Amino acid sequence: MATESTKYSELDQFDRKILAELAEDGRMSVTDLAAKVGLSKTPCQLRLKRLVAEGIIDGFKAVINPSKLDLEHIAFAEVKLSNTQEDALQAFNTAVKKIKEVEECHMIAGRFDYLLKIRTRDIRRYRQVLGERISNLPYVSSTSTNVAMQTVKEAWSGSGLI
Repeated sequence: MATESTKYSELDQFDRKILAELAEDGRMSVTDLAAKVGLSKTPCQLRLKRLVAEGIIDGFKAVINPSKLDLEHIAFAEVKLSNTQEDALQAFNTAVKKIKEVEECHMIAGRFDYLLKIRTRDIRRYRQVLGERISNLPYVSSTSTNVAMQTVKEAWSGSGLI
């Protein structure tokens, strides 16, 4: 594995095309990928292995449709901590990762400390997760909730790579 991280500027047009294509269809065969990016199979496969080894491609996964699982309620919780020293931040970070309903957690520079994206089946379940789990995370002093009315765009597609 590479010791230094690869910068975007170090990726050539073929690497960027490979990433963009895989972001759209991660199950694509190497043969199909090679044809789409304009390489033969072996060079494409070598580039793909390098992108994985360097950690640019972090893995492959199934994208699950949450509405098919009755998980359409999305809320964003703004979380303010009572302590923002490093040990408090680490304690919060470790604990929040254990809450399965929290899809994303971002440390924010602004009027609150963290922004959480929480997905549940309904507002009742969200209220339960907020009251029993999120509010009891280490150093949480207050929360504020914003509920999504409609999702217009979700998930980074890698479309800006080419």
